Amino acid sequence: MSAQFLLNLFIAFLWMLLKDEDELKLTTFFSGFIVGIVIVFLMHRFFGSQFYLRRLFSIIKLVFIFISELATSSVLISRQILSPKLNIKPGIFTYKTELRGDWEITTLAMLLTLTPGSVVMEVSPEGNMFYIHAMDIEKSKADVLRSLTKFEKAIMEVTR
Repeated sequence: MSAQFLLNLFIAFLWMLLKDEDELKLTTFFSGFIVGIVIVFLMHRFFGSQFYLRRLFSIIKLVFIFISELATSSVLISRQILSPKLNIKPGIFTYKTELRGDWEITTLAMLLTLTPGSVVMEVSPEGNMFYIHAMDIEKSKADVLRSLTKFEKAIMEVTR
């Protein structure tokens, strides 16, 4: 991935130097960078790895998924808290994950903990089982599981 980025920078500098201009301009560098992206995209299969901007797009997608889940869970929790009669049944459930590696597991646990209404209480020593506390187990367990699968899929796109 870093080789692709370095090649892209080299193409951008080469483009900037070969352009017949009296002074170096940032716009010329950016146009060369865009040309480099196209060239590296056409050649990325020769590097033996995926195109380097794909990971960046996956990270941006993960951030947008987190923001949308944060907004929807905040609205649901606000409705429960602001209702005249607080009728919740907190509970704990387990979730078996397909993620491997400390970074993936920690990211999933932190994303879930940051969304209101659920907290990852513990991760098993093997790292494949989460113990999750939900504020209202009857109503929000399905939403938490939906969020978990979205987060898990997006984290796999970023890391693999």
